[in-house]
Amino acid sequence: MLLTTATEDASPWHAGEQALQRQAGVAGRMEEVGRRVLRDHLIEQHRAFYPQLPFIVLGTVDGEGYAWATVRGNAPGFLQSPDPYTLHVALGRESADPADAGIGDGNAIGMLGIELHTRRRNRLNGTIRRTRAAGFEVDVGQAYGNCPKYIQLRDFSFVDDPSNEPIAGPIVLQALDGEARRMIDGADTFFVATYADLAHGERQADVSHRGGKPGFVRVDGDGVLTIPDFAGNLFFNTLGNILANGKAGLVFADFETGGLLQLTGDAKVILEAPELAAFEGAERFWRFTPRRIIRRPGALPLRWASHAQGQSPSLRMTGSWDEAARRLAGPIA
Repeated sequence: MLLTTATEDASPWHAGEQALQRQAGVAGRMEEVGRRVLRDHLIEQHRAFYPQLPFIVLGTVDGEGYAWATVRGNAPGFLQSPDPYTLHVALGRESADPADAGIGDGNAIGMLGIELHTRRRNRLNGTIRRTRAAGFEVDVGQAYGNCPKYIQLRDFSFVDDPSNEPIAGPIVLQALDGEARRMIDGADTFFVATYADLAHGERQADVSHRGGKPGFVRVDGDGVLTIPDFAGNLFFNTLGNILANGKAGLVFADFETGGLLQLTGDAKVILEAPELAAFEGAERFWRFTPRRIIRRPGALPLRWASHAQGQSPSLRMTGSWDEAARRLAGPIA
């Protein structure tokens, strides 16, 4: 078992993260890196970054232990850092959003500030302090920058007042329908929420970006999603959390219509599979089995337009499921 010898004592990483770092042969180096880059506060650069964002990606955990990822939009300035240890979030409650169930006082939250038009991003996790319905504060637990890998360039615009309720209500699905499959099959971007309950009782939530060539998420016949894990920062926040508790929440955005597809369920890290050697750039896979699925047409007041040459340069080193299948099939006799 990967987790049996890991310890969180005096380490910036929890047991799941440590286990995957050991498996990748980078545990010693990442101990030093973690102590240097994982901060308990926002540096000035990031305090200035959040107020210019038109949306925020959130990762929460509901009362049943399900992880949910969501995207919430608002006019730039809705995120403010009054001091290095606090981020104020001016967002009201959103009953149609399943992630809202985890945005209560004292709850753990993961946050991703990301600019799709510049590829800048900052990860933050912490604890919610909610004293009013119109917003909340987050006490920073960890904050750190991320590299621009796998982010596709997109420009944003507002098409509606962020305070207006979406016209269409949420659609609860028993299984992926045609529209949900279309969103996943064509996606070059999604966000994933995970969490871990640490040895000393603290819950640590996370939400992160995943990018690839369109179709990099495979939907199998039984509705299970298989996702390649490409070379990254070796922190293993997402996969370490999955290793720790096997839960994840995904959100796919339709950048042209503002629709969201939110899924929560069970996840598993796959370290060995025949397809690994055949899928260029994949260092491991992870599989996600949806347990609850909600599609929300027009949920966001934002729309995004892709740049003509906006695909991440990092994708040149990655393959596709079709290419992997051809390699596995071998030459035609």
